[in-house]
Amino acid sequence: MAFTVAIDGPAAAGKGTISKAVAAHFGFAHLDTGLLYRAVGAQVLAGGDPVTVARALNPADLEHDNLRTPAVAQAASEVAVIADVRSALVDFQRKFAARDGGAVLDGRDIGTVICPDAQAKLFITASAECRAERRYKELTGKGLSITLAQVLEDVKARDARDSSRATAPLIAAADAALIDTSDLSIAAAVARAVAAVEAAQIRVG
Repeated sequence: MAFTVAIDGPAAAGKGTISKAVAAHFGFAHLDTGLLYRAVGAQVLAGGDPVTVARALNPADLEHDNLRTPAVAQAASEVAVIADVRSALVDFQRKFAARDGGAVLDGRDIGTVICPDAQAKLFITASAECRAERRYKELTGKGLSITLAQVLEDVKARDARDSSRATAPLIAAADAALIDTSDLSIAAAVARAVAAVEAAQIRVG
């Protein structure tokens, strides 16, 4: 039986961590849809054409180690505003969402565009300052040389770009459960997400 959980939110709000935990809790498959755009962005940085790359993307492209760098994240956000790129990746995501046994997809337009009929929808957010601090710790922990001010500037720029793009902007679905993780522990945030999905399961019977 297919049961789709759509989890959206801005960068570094915690949706990746929460999505993986929710998938593990319910035994659902998980797809970080941002990796699709990062994979396209990485290949564009290497000289590829965005639309051509997106149309030829395969699961193996999501496993490269370089997909979490700031440069690739920037490129991913830039290619994500290209309508033909987004269109090329829609089928990939929808097929994953429809798989038997349940699926959790996290991204920026899952509940609004990719899976508007998802049985459960969550929107994970946090203040820009909180998200920048989390991302700063993550990046410096990997040995990258960057300042907190730079990370905050990048976070705000990406928020503006993601929210203002003409195609599939970052917005919460009207029926999504909102979870602000600014002052929540990981365990508390996951507990709220699990409770929201359980409530959705009860609603759909």
